[in-house]
Order: sequence, then structure tokens, then C-alpha cells
Amino acid sequence: MNTIVTFGEIMGRIAAPDNLRLRQTRQFDMTYAGAEASVAASICNFGGNARYVTALPKHALAEATIDAVRSVGVDTQYVLRTDKGRLGLYFLETGANQRPSNVIYDRADSAIAITPVEAYDWENIFKGASWLHLSGITPALSKNAAEATLYAAKKAKETGASVSIDLNFRGKLWDWDSSKSARELAQETMRKILPYIDVVIGNEEDCYDVLGIRAGNTDVHTGKLDTSRYPDVARQVVEQFPNVKKVAITLRESYSASHNNWGAMLYDTATDKPFFAPLDLNNKYQSYEIKNIVDRVGGGDSFAGGLVFALTTKGLSEPQIAVKYAVAASCLKHSIKGDFNYSTRSEVESLMQGSGSGRVVR
Repeated sequence: MNTIVTFGEIMGRIAAPDNLRLRQTRQFDMTYAGAEASVAASICNFGGNARYVTALPKHALAEATIDAVRSVGVDTQYVLRTDKGRLGLYFLETGANQRPSNVIYDRADSAIAITPVEAYDWENIFKGASWLHLSGITPALSKNAAEATLYAAKKAKETGASVSIDLNFRGKLWDWDSSKSARELAQETMRKILPYIDVVIGNEEDCYDVLGIRAGNTDVHTGKLDTSRYPDVARQVVEQFPNVKKVAITLRESYSASHNNWGAMLYDTATDKPFFAPLDLNNKYQSYEIKNIVDRVGGGDSFAGGLVFALTTKGLSEPQIAVKYAVAASCLKHSIKGDFNYSTRSEVESLMQGSGSGRVVR
């Protein structure tokens, strides 16, 4: 079984318990997470092999982050330990009903942000690897992190590995060049990386913020998506970057913080066909309705993890099956607290086959 490599920052996640507001809270729940680490965790929980690469300081909290990733079977042998830099943090306030969730970042001068590209063991990182997964979050941290992300993509392609990236625009993070707005900096940086990408993952907001592409008459804040426009969005991505083989767009309809509809489209360049999931009995797109969200943070990462696992796994790699698997995996993640998706392959496949009642399994 070939190894899937992910590269990016892992942080301490400091969350207000239950649905308390941050200003109400005196005791917090501490876990560890990051987009690329979450993808690696998903892949291992599904039964695949994943290797996670990052930079972390030399102290006990950093050891705890490595323990969290290693506990689900992720290979951490190429995690770089540094004498400088800190562990990044983010603070989470989980919303409910009409009150949205809120994230506060504390990531300045983290180890991965200040580590130069040449510090990583690139010659060995991709040994035995068939795939590299990246996100648009890590290059938002600093010039160093952006250069490392670009180099990782180039090096992976040199070794013959496929490369995927989740666009993941985070406007709060893109501030390392004060001469440009967050969107300008993101577009300039990501356009250097995208020529080395095989699979692009994003949502309608990411496609606009990073690539300037809109999804027609769509307004994510009203909970209404015009899904007929998304194949054209994917084709515009491929028109700008002909190297891209597949474009996945997640389709989230947000009615409230606690009630979302969830689905996705996977566009296959080779056949010029879009594949939607989930489907009803007439093979028409019908989103999953998630009415009691436990934790939506990490939902997109769980989709990316499911998609990469499916595309690299015999029996799941056909576009329709792959997107169906990824959507079912990320639907289940909405029921799990924390960033990591602890769903198993059998649980995902059960939901794919229509077992979504939530009845007790005895």
C-alpha cells in the first residue's frame, strides 16, 4: 500500500466546552489539529497509510501534538523539531442555531512559519509515497511556509506522486505581505502552486477568493446553491490550470450553525463530466440534511481525506464512487467532536448504502 504524505501546520485547539462563548469560559477543552494532519488522520482511520510532515518546537506540548497524530497510525518520522518558533494555537467558540461559530488564531512565529524550506528532509519524505496533500492554509502563514509548500509540490511531482490541494482561503491569515490585501496575496501565492496540482478541492467561496471564479447565482449565506453552475466553475479552474485532472467542490447549504445540508461535486477532466453526491433513488443530487451538528470544524478536511483515500484505493477510485465516499465520510464527521474524523471505512460505506437512521448497532 503506497503512502500518502501531507504537509502543513498542526496546532493546539483550545475550545470553549459545549456551546459556551469564549468570554464565558474559564475552563477549556484542549486537543490538537490542523488541516493536513486531519487529512492524514482520516486516511489512517479508513485503513490507509499516511505520513505527516511539519515543524514543531522541542517541548512537551509539541510532543502531545505528535502523540495525537501518531495515535491513529500516522507516520511522524519526518516531523522536524526546531530550537526556534512556537506551537500555533487556535481558539474555538462553537455556535448554535443562528449564532455562528468563531475562530481566533494565535499562530504568529510558529515553528512552521519561521522554518526555511531547506530545513526539511525532502529527499526522504517522499520515499514510497504516491500522493501529496496540501492546503491553502499553510502558505498563508508566512513567506517561509509558502515557499515550503511550493517546494513540496514540485518535489512530489519530480518523484512521480500525484498532488492535491484544498484551497482553504483564510482571510485572517494572509497578512505576511502588507503591500497586498489578503485576497491579492492568496491569489499571487496559490497561482504559483497550482501548476503542480492534479486535484483541486474547494468550495464556492474559495474558488472566488483564490481564483476569482464565481458560481453563478449562488449565495452561501441564504442556504441556496445553484448546483447547475458548478461544472462551469470546475471547467474555468481547468482552463486556467490545464494540468488539473479533477476538481472537487463541496456544497454546503447553511441554514444555521446547527443545520446544514451537505454534498459535493467531482469534475473529471478526462471525461468532461461532473459527478454529484449523494444521489436519490432517481440518481438526482440530494444533499445530506444534517440538523444537529456536533462539530463542523474539520468537515472540509474530512471530505479531502475521504476523497484522497478513495482516489488511491482499489474499488473506490471511480469518480462517482470516490465523491460518494468523500461526502459520506464528511457527513459523519459532523457528528464527532474535534477536528479528526474517527469514522471507519465500514461506517462510511454503510452510510453510502443508505444506512443513515442512527439506530443503535448491536
